[in-house]
Amino acid sequence: MSINSYQKEAFTTAKPESQNINYMALGLAGEAGEVANKVKKVMRDGTELNVPDIMSELGDVLWYVAGMATILGISLADIAEGNLAKLHDRKRRGTLGGSGDNR
Repeated sequence: MSINSYQKEAFTTAKPESQNINYMALGLAGEAGEVANKVKKVMRDGTELNVPDIMSELGDVLWYVAGMATILGISLADIAEGNLAKLHDRKRRGTLGGSGDNR
């Protein structure tokens, strides 16, 4: 399955009342928080990471990213390509580390 096929199919599962930027942004934050919380509990409790649980949560993160991109009229492939171009440029310039969006 291509990433753009996923994006198109995923959006068919969004209820009409969730097809807005606010819902998608808040859902994305919530799901990213669930991923972080699972990792935090592994650190706290010294247990093994449950990879299937993380995979499920990452799928939820992807759904919200796809939904937000769809609402904004951006393809996931374009997002992925743009992100790689930015990272390769930073690597070439030796600015992968550090902070700031425009480094």
